[in-house]
Amino acid sequence: MTQEPTGGVSFTPREIVSELDRYIVGQAAAKRAVAIALRNRWRRQRVPEELRDEIAPKNIIMIGPTGVGKTEIARRLAKLAQAPFLKVEASKYTEVGYVGRDVESMIRDLVEVAVKLVREEETERVQRKAQELAEERLLDLLVPPRPRSFEDRPSQAAPAGPVASAAPSEPDGQATREKLRRMLRDGALDSRELEVSLTDRGMSLPMMQVFSTSGVEEMNMNLQDMLGNLFPKKSRKRKLRVPEALQVLTAEEASKLVDNEGVVREAVRRAEQSGIIFIDEIDKIAGREQGQHGPDVSRQGVQRDLLPIVEGSAVATKYGVVHTQHVLFIAAGAFNVAKPADLIPELQGRFPIRVELSSLTRDDFLRILTEPRNALAKQYEALLATEGVTLTLEPAALARLAELAEAVNRKAENIGARRLHTVLEKLLEELSFKAPEMGGQRVVITPAEVDRALGDIVQDQDLSRYIL
Repeated sequence: MTQEPTGGVSFTPREIVSELDRYIVGQAAAKRAVAIALRNRWRRQRVPEELRDEIAPKNIIMIGPTGVGKTEIARRLAKLAQAPFLKVEASKYTEVGYVGRDVESMIRDLVEVAVKLVREEETERVQRKAQELAEERLLDLLVPPRPRSFEDRPSQAAPAGPVASAAPSEPDGQATREKLRRMLRDGALDSRELEVSLTDRGMSLPMMQVFSTSGVEEMNMNLQDMLGNLFPKKSRKRKLRVPEALQVLTAEEASKLVDNEGVVREAVRRAEQSGIIFIDEIDKIAGREQGQHGPDVSRQGVQRDLLPIVEGSAVATKYGVVHTQHVLFIAAGAFNVAKPADLIPELQGRFPIRVELSSLTRDDFLRILTEPRNALAKQYEALLATEGVTLTLEPAALARLAELAEAVNRKAENIGARRLHTVLEKLLEELSFKAPEMGGQRVVITPAEVDRALGDIVQDQDLSRYIL
C-alpha cells in the first residue's frame, strides 16, 4: 500500500480550482482557500521530518447562506484528494453529560469511512485474482470430482495390469472442465441454478443497544467485532443462478485475499494524515454563556468538547488510537443570527482562514443550469432519455427559469441553488409522469411553457412559499 497521499494532492492550487470550477459556479475565494489547504498537505509531506509534525493544517470557516456551494466544495475537494471525508452537523452533538452524540464520535466515523475507502481500493486490486478463484470454485460445482468407487480401489487380490473403469480419464475430465469454462464465460450457463456454500459472516449473538451519554453507544468500540473471532465461522447453502453465484463467490474470495490488518493500518494513517471533516451548521452552536442556563450552556459545552479534537488529541476507536492534529476541519454556517466572533476565542483561533461565500444571482443560476459537468439541465435530459423522450430546454427558457428562481429566493426563504431543483421539478412534473407513454417523442421547453407552468405560482407569494 502506498505510504503517501495519492491522487489529487499532487495537483497545484490552480489545477484544484480549475477542477472545482467544472462542478461549482463562482465562489472563487472559497475555492482558492481550500486549494491552498490541500496543496499544503502535499508540501507538508516533503518538509524535513523533524518539522513535519509541527505543521498543523489551516482549518477553514466558510460563511454564507444555504445552497451556495459550501458542502459541495468540501465534498469535491475530498474526492479530488482521494481522502476520507465526513460531513457532520454541529447541532447533532451535545456536550458531555447531555443525552446525544459526543464530538469524539466524528473521529470514529471518519475512520470507518477511511476503512471502507481503503478496503474498496484493495478489493479492486485483487479483483482479477478473486474472479479466477471464484471461477474455479464454480467449475468444481459444475464438474464435481468423481469419488473413487470400491472397484477402483487397489486390492491385493486384483491382478496386476490395466483395469477398465467407468470413470473418465483425467484428460477427459480436464477437457470437460475447459469446455464448461468457455460456456461459463460466454454466458451459456447463465440460466443454470447451483447450490453454493457460503461463509456466514454474521454471529449468533443477541443484538444489543445501549442508551447512554458520552459515546458509550460504541460499547467498548463494538463488542460484537471483538467477540466475533471467538466463534467459529458458519456456512450456509444458497441456491443461485450462475451469474449471481459467480458474483457472490468473487466477493468472498476477494475478502479472503484482502489483508485486513494492512487495510486498518492504511486507513488509520489516511484518516490521520489526509482526513477531512466538514462541520456544517457551526453557527448553531455559536453563543457564549451570559448567565443563562440550558441550551446556551450546552452549545458552549459542544464548542469546548470540539476544541481538543480540532487542536489535536488522541481518540480511541475500535481500530486503535487515532491522532487528530493533522485532520483538516472545514466548518460552515450561514451566521444569520450568530457571528464567527460568537464562538469561544480558543475555537476561533483554530480556524484561522475565513472565507465568505456570496449569494447566487440570476446569472449564477443560469450558469448552474448549463455549465457544470453535472448541470441540472443535463441531468433532467439524461433522465428522460431513459424513457425514449428527447427533452430540449431552450436557452431562453433556461434564462427564464434562472430569473424565476432568483425571484422566489428573494420573496421567500433564500435557499440558494436548491431552488432550481424545486422549480425544475414543478416545471417537468407532468412530463415526468407521462414520459413512459411518450417513447420516441421530442419535447421542447420554451419560455412560454415556463411561464405557463410557474408564472402564477411565482406571482402568488403564499403559493410560492408552499410549492416552490
